[in-house]
Amino acid sequence: MKTSKKGVNTICTHVGELKDKEFKGTVSPLYMSTSYEFEDVDVKRYPRYFNTPNQEALGKKLAALENTEAAMIFGSGMAAISTALMAFLQAGDHIVFQQTLYGGTYNFAVTQLEKYGISFSFTDGWSVADFEKEIRSNTKIIFIETPSNPLLTITDLKGIARLAKSHGLLTMIDNTFASPINQNPGNFGIDVVLHSATKYMGGHSDICAGVIATSKENMEKVYQTAICFGGSLSDYTVWLLERSIKTMGIRVKAQNENALKMAKYLSKSDDVENVYYPGLETHPDHDVAKSQMKGFGGMLSFELNPNIDASHFFKHLKLIKPSMSLAGIESTVLSPTKTSHALMSPEDREKQGIKDSLIRFSLGIEEMDDLVQDIEQAINQVKSMEVPV
Repeated sequence: MKTSKKGVNTICTHVGELKDKEFKGTVSPLYMSTSYEFEDVDVKRYPRYFNTPNQEALGKKLAALENTEAAMIFGSGMAAISTALMAFLQAGDHIVFQQTLYGGTYNFAVTQLEKYGISFSFTDGWSVADFEKEIRSNTKIIFIETPSNPLLTITDLKGIARLAKSHGLLTMIDNTFASPINQNPGNFGIDVVLHSATKYMGGHSDICAGVIATSKENMEKVYQTAICFGGSLSDYTVWLLERSIKTMGIRVKAQNENALKMAKYLSKSDDVENVYYPGLETHPDHDVAKSQMKGFGGMLSFELNPNIDASHFFKHLKLIKPSMSLAGIESTVLSPTKTSHALMSPEDREKQGIKDSLIRFSLGIEEMDDLVQDIEQAINQVKSMEVPV
């Protein structure tokens, strides 16, 4: 009898769990050792080799979630991204980056790659034609991010995969904003899937981690670089992350619902100038998003009207937290120009369309009425502030 693929919540809960054979406990046991026996063993284990029992088990869960052959967990999203890039690039190579990109990835590209003789270019947009324009004879990788941070642009996964394969190129994606619950890029032909597991996988704003998910063949190259860079994650945090992932499916579903409701509310507000959310039918890439995403995600961005100061708005929020990261169960807002994209020059932010007034909004699991009430009272307080003469 053919067994069907397990449901996403079943994968989150059960795949890759370690069995407590001694005491029959319900949750995976935690193996804290940094030193393991080397004689008469099948695997020589060491934390920096990414092969402790907890690391291996979590890798199986992550691979199942992304529908790839293998996955590895890292100490941060940037540890995963930088390791993946350096595993497949060498001096003389060229990489094409999507224009709309997480600020940390952008900073890595512009401050580090040239040291190693690796050239790069950024696309003018995020259409397939924009990427094709930048391909050179020495191009090795196309790197995309969809939905993008912070403007929620959507890149056509199938189109990019076809383009790359026609030129013999490797594709990489930062899938953080979508999470494996909403989008599985490997199903559309993307080769390497990356995550900041700090975000939706952790989900409680208390874990820092990263993920690479890909084929076994690609993972062998990643592994050889990873053990040199040493970006492994402590087993205690690995254990905590496995616990958090168990609820990821139901958390993300609630955040998807809140984000769509919030995007619709903000788009009708007289106090808001622009709303960026792929779930809105007015979003220019809504149809593409609908074709490759199972949910539109818990992230959106918006711009208040020019007469409403964003900094003052942040200070008057009582429930929604102005905070540096995203994707926790609590709703948070931030200014990309002051945080996630602060390392970019004002000119480069302008090219991407990131205004000083832009607010990135990560929806949590609170009731919508409470979130709307908090936004309205904060806006009203800012509007009522006396303007100095």
